[in-house]
Amino acid sequence: MTSSSSPPSAAPSPPSPSAVTPPPHLEPTRASSVLGYPRIGPRRELKRALERYWHGDDTRAELLATGRRLREATWHDLGAKGLTQIPGNTFSFYDHILDDALLVGAIPARFRDLTRDLTPVDTVFALARGRADVPPLELVPLQGTSYLYRQPEFDEASELGLRPGELLAEIARAREVGLEIRPVITGPVSLLLLGKASPDAAPGFTPLDLLDRMLEQYEALLGVLEEAGVTCVQFDEPCMTMERTPAEIDRLRGAYDRLAAVPARPRILVTGEYGDLGDALPALAATGVEAIGLDLVHGRRTAAELAAVPGLAAKRLYAGVVDGQNVWRTDKFATLDYLRELRAVFADVVVSTSCTLLHVPYDVHAETDLPAELVESLAFAEQKVAEVVSLAHALEDGPTPRWRPLPVLPSARREDVRARTARVDDDDKVRVPYAERAPRQAGRLGLPTLPTATLGSFPQTVQIRRARRDLAEGRIDYARYCDYLRAEIASVIRLQEDIGLDVLVHGEVERNDMVQYFAELLDGFAATRNGWVQSYGSRCVRPPILYGDVARPAPMTAEWTGYAQSLTDRPVKGMITGPVTMLARSFCRTDLALPEVATQLALAVRDEVADLEAAGTAIIQIDEPAIRELLPRRGADRRAYLDWAVDTFRLASAGARPDTQIHTHMTYSSLQVMTEAIEELDADVTNIVATRSIEWVLDALTDHTLTRQVAPGVYESRSGFVPDIDLLHERLLRAVDAVGVERLWAVPDGGLKSRYTWQLEPSLRNLVTAARRIRRAVARQGPGSNKIGAEQVPGHAPGIGS
Repeated sequence: MTSSSSPPSAAPSPPSPSAVTPPPHLEPTRASSVLGYPRIGPRRELKRALERYWHGDDTRAELLATGRRLREATWHDLGAKGLTQIPGNTFSFYDHILDDALLVGAIPARFRDLTRDLTPVDTVFALARGRADVPPLELVPLQGTSYLYRQPEFDEASELGLRPGELLAEIARAREVGLEIRPVITGPVSLLLLGKASPDAAPGFTPLDLLDRMLEQYEALLGVLEEAGVTCVQFDEPCMTMERTPAEIDRLRGAYDRLAAVPARPRILVTGEYGDLGDALPALAATGVEAIGLDLVHGRRTAAELAAVPGLAAKRLYAGVVDGQNVWRTDKFATLDYLRELRAVFADVVVSTSCTLLHVPYDVHAETDLPAELVESLAFAEQKVAEVVSLAHALEDGPTPRWRPLPVLPSARREDVRARTARVDDDDKVRVPYAERAPRQAGRLGLPTLPTATLGSFPQTVQIRRARRDLAEGRIDYARYCDYLRAEIASVIRLQEDIGLDVLVHGEVERNDMVQYFAELLDGFAATRNGWVQSYGSRCVRPPILYGDVARPAPMTAEWTGYAQSLTDRPVKGMITGPVTMLARSFCRTDLALPEVATQLALAVRDEVADLEAAGTAIIQIDEPAIRELLPRRGADRRAYLDWAVDTFRLASAGARPDTQIHTHMTYSSLQVMTEAIEELDADVTNIVATRSIEWVLDALTDHTLTRQVAPGVYESRSGFVPDIDLLHERLLRAVDAVGVERLWAVPDGGLKSRYTWQLEPSLRNLVTAARRIRRAVARQGPGSNKIGAEQVPGHAPGIGS
């Protein structure tokens, strides 16, 4: 959500006359577009429609009608705001990357029988949500963002075949209402790079091995779109703004040489979202595609630098000068100067956004609680479209009298906070060595071998949601609301004790969202009322706005964790969202230094750790699932980022007593540089998403990159799939056989907030049973045993559930 790159604030130096060739005179075009748009509806209409359908309260026809209304409303809205080019195929009932995989027929073998007779929308849900006996596709973040997508799976036997029916129907419907849309589709190279090898793939197979077969589908798609009268198609290649090998860049160039050679086709626009295309830019510029879209916010280049790219000046340039990932207004005067510099080089410039607007809320004018002086500085999706259109007109006609300089943001400077931050030194980031802490924690906790636990959240019941709404609307007072919370916490504790978990949680019943909850209790943040952004499927969040110095006025979690601990003799984990995740999943002012803000957040977390300890909490989990999200997209900047991210976590946790066990939760961190950073965090236990990507965790444990305790999540918490005992046992046994049992925990891979009790209860009971199987096998082997084989575990048959 946040970025360390500021929007253009000053015009770059004009290119020298020798660096550019002035373009030929063109008639004014005022060309404007965006690369995508939110799709959940201004009031989360899609979320409600999906959940009604999944619950059986609405018919498929009603769901499809909601989707149709949202699509058409977006088209009309964008057209009414004056965009000259309207993107299409940006709506999805769950995830656009999954939709694009299905467009080319990429259905993994394990789903083929399941989906054979399903409608297109139900096929999407089958792959995205799974069934009780079929796990879904893996849920992973789109690179560099907080958006989660369902990862396509490929192998040598993948059956590809174009399925354009839904896309063609949308194009036809737009034409019926008098609009031409530009279909937006994930490009062939990124679609494969965003995927993964299926469990059935041969050793050494990578999805990019299928590129030639994939290009056959895209060639056919271009022909189908040409027949449908489409004049331009947008292929997004976000993976090419990541660090890529020369071989991958060669594959990109070959792919678009081949697609550009299709004899009858629409114009091709290739976009590089979320950063600089780097060496991929000259490769694309050398192909026959007609247009290239650049992120000129996070991948800013001067006009002279762009002019030096051979072949680029001959393309239509989609200049992404309006930030699609943050919510601060664009400095239109400075940006217009920059656009004029680009216009001196490029004959054909379309003013656009840096990426899709999927990552920002709909309309800042829907906010009634934000300070007026803050609202003046904000631009959500609707305002960003207006900025794009206004800049496009100004590029031809000059700025209008209504243009105003950026307003001065409200002062939120705290000298006491800055003074405390300045006093932080290296000693504040160091705990007693792990070898000394571990036995003291073991003595205090008395946990069994292979402890079982969850990662924090439990389902938010109807009663709790209603109570929170009643409190917000004044129908109940805070004391009555607390009565509801205590009753629900007691229920969650009883359920966990009955299931047999070794370490309990209070369920986070008081929290609306892991980031928003803390933001509402910290100074320096503003929370929105309607600023919803899609995370995945029907899951929406309201990222807070971080606009000032951060301070913690009072304890935030100790009351509820302490109450839960009073109800049980088993340890109850305290749960805190970590400083880097708070930063990553907020809209942060672009003129603030991220390491300094992260340090302020770390000090607030450090104070919360102390209050939890004072309340008797022996295990504290500081969640950092978003450390990977802020990782720079190219290696040169990664080490510097990880240095301050690691320091931030250590500052937050190092004040803990030696006998307090510090946990953290990490996601999708298989890069070597990330596993090294996990070790440097110095957490006592690291919970890692590894449901169907456990190999890298095992490798990191085996080669001693990770030396502390680890909890590789063994089933996905965000799907309806209920894993059986044998499957869970198989996954746990692989970890045990790789590194021994003493360092391992048994957990799901994330919180359980999105599940129903009837789903989570059997899953957790099976997890407890699988862990106990392994404990019995270890006990039979006697003291000092640290490895067990499958044949030594009662009830286990090798290969079951694998």
